[in-house]
Amino acid sequence: MQTDSQTTHDADEDIRNRDIQIYVNGDLVHRNDAKVSVYDSGFLLGDGMWEGMRLYNGKWAFFDEHMDRFFASCKTVSLDVGMDRAGILEALTRTAEANEMHTDVHCRLMLTRGVKVKPFQHPSLSRTGPTLVIIMEHSRPVDGLQSKGIRLATVPQVRGLPMSQDPKLNSHSKLNCVIACLQAEEAGADEGLMLDPHGFVNTTNACNFFIVRGGEVWTSSGDYCMKGVTRQKVIDLCRANDIPVFEKNYSLYEAYGANEAFLTGTFGAQTPVASIDGKPIGDGQRPVTARIRALYKDLVAATTA
Repeated sequence: MQTDSQTTHDADEDIRNRDIQIYVNGDLVHRNDAKVSVYDSGFLLGDGMWEGMRLYNGKWAFFDEHMDRFFASCKTVSLDVGMDRAGILEALTRTAEANEMHTDVHCRLMLTRGVKVKPFQHPSLSRTGPTLVIIMEHSRPVDGLQSKGIRLATVPQVRGLPMSQDPKLNSHSKLNCVIACLQAEEAGADEGLMLDPHGFVNTTNACNFFIVRGGEVWTSSGDYCMKGVTRQKVIDLCRANDIPVFEKNYSLYEAYGANEAFLTGTFGAQTPVASIDGKPIGDGQRPVTARIRALYKDLVAATTA
């Protein structure tokens, strides 16, 4: 197993994070004192939903899009959020102010079905109302990833069918992605490239995946992956700036022969891919990725100014 692994979520160390205040059901407590019950449905079963968001210039980037996904996911699994969007925004604002955070901040908003009366599966056993936790950290992606790139390995673990566990749900139940990550590490890579049930290239264990071939940008059909907010922004930016972009089925053959490849996610925005299964991607020049990254940076600046 490799010893120099990296991830798309590698961040520069910030000592301020040692004393952050965390929001737990309306209370703000030091990270050392932030706790939930061992009877919580999130701990017992992974029964919950979450969102990752970033704060720039005192504003949450693409807040409405994140809330669209969050509330839709909670509705799908009959999880009562317990507040509306304005309430979520107020909780986020309180947490940011308590930590004197303004920009380059990453947030993990987590909601579970709450504390159970017995440690069993049935949702009716959660009777205390939902558990809402907000973790915010001062967090900037490490610069080295942009030049070095991420190494991917195709893994046996696939993204499932909607009738097993719909991959569009950003749920606390992430064991399939954890398994994919472990398989990638065992193959000497940084992250796992996951296929869909039909063998087409889909996503990684942590991010959405794109390739560039002949000036065209390709990503998966979207049928078996998380519909990432950053993913959609990249697609929209390509369409608005005359960059051909396609959501389609394609195989590892096309991925191996790509000129460029990159990952998208709220934390890292666009992270280049250096290799897949040990095969270098392109010649190391990434002009399309660089252009998309610049367009995305301008979009974030414009929407959070």
